Amino acid sequence: MSVATRNGISADAPVAPPRVVRQRRIRPGLLGLAVLLIALGGLGAAFAVNSVRSTGSYLAVARPVEVGQQLTADDLITVRVSGGQELRPIPTRRLDEVLELRAAVRLTPGTLLTDAQLTDAPLLGPGQQQIALGLRPSRVPARTLHPGDKVLLISTPDRSANADDGARGSATRFEATVIDTATPDNSDVVVYLVLAVRDVPAVVVLAADDRIALVLTEAA
Repeated sequence: MSVATRNGISADAPVAPPRVVRQRRIRPGLLGLAVLLIALGGLGAAFAVNSVRSTGSYLAVARPVEVGQQLTADDLITVRVSGGQELRPIPTRRLDEVLELRAAVRLTPGTLLTDAQLTDAPLLGPGQQQIALGLRPSRVPARTLHPGDKVLLISTPDRSANADDGARGSATRFEATVIDTATPDNSDVVVYLVLAVRDVPAVVVLAADDRIALVLTEAA
């Protein structure tokens, strides 16, 4: 007895049901994460582009500059900074303008230069004069005085005065500001000061008699 076949399969054989292909479900959470990652990537690229665009050439301090000292080209270097606008540094293109100014504060190497650190004000104000005093190291309050330091000039006792006249117990004080210092070969310390015009004669007399000492009251 022959068995009919269809496509090589017996007609009496059980027929396998057709396979149903499941559709993959897209999870909303994964979709949201993908969108977030794409957005973050775009923001990162935009930030990188903006950072490159905002890179500029600015002036920085190359060596220490004291208060009141006029800047020179050797005091400054050029640096490239990304996103430095928030610090308000001075662009390199203003170098010629900066070289006409003086330091309003002590400038530290490696820092960006800003307008707030500079001044065009004269060293001597109204009613002031500059004076140089040669003092023994023991009469100076620190090994190094810096321009801008505030000091008191105090008269020391007159050794020639009698103890009974009270002159040895009195002291006169004068306020002054340091401009510069020097140490000559004779080991005295020369201090260049700014003080009121009215105090100059008395200070000169006291210095001639070696009767004056310095007290540091405020560091620059």
